[in-house]
Amino acid sequence: MNLLIRFRQALLLLGTATIALASGVLAYQASLIPASRLINPDELVKILQSAKSEKPLMIQVGSHVLYAQAHIPGSEYIGPASSESGLQALRRRVESLPRNRFIVLYCGCCPWSHCPNIQPADNALHAIGFTNVKVLYIANNFGADWVEKGYPVAKGE
Repeated sequence: MNLLIRFRQALLLLGTATIALASGVLAYQASLIPASRLINPDELVKILQSAKSEKPLMIQVGSHVLYAQAHIPGSEYIGPASSESGLQALRRRVESLPRNRFIVLYCGCCPWSHCPNIQPADNALHAIGFTNVKVLYIANNFGADWVEKGYPVAKGE
């Protein structure tokens, strides 16, 4: 009987440790994106305002509430890339595009180190062969790092 109780306790401890480890890994995924694939807000604004630059396809991969409140003009809402439905929507949106198309992904739901949406979206596009994908580095959140800096904003759908 004592052995059965210890076995159950060990299973519970193992399950708790697994959940904690998985949560930690998911919470810091954005931090694993190589710096070469990041773009800062000021760099993106310069590209968007330049008459000569190729305009990227900008895709917001966070919550719809955030997108409706404020988003980069011309960007498209896809859905949270932390969900399978969001990733499927992202894949459908880009399936017919040339694999060298300039794409910028962004979220801004929370601090960079906790964003659950950016890494899955970036991984999905690279997995299907896209070679010119940048991820907008938003250190704190979209409000603080884009809106409050006075960068262009659109609201609503």
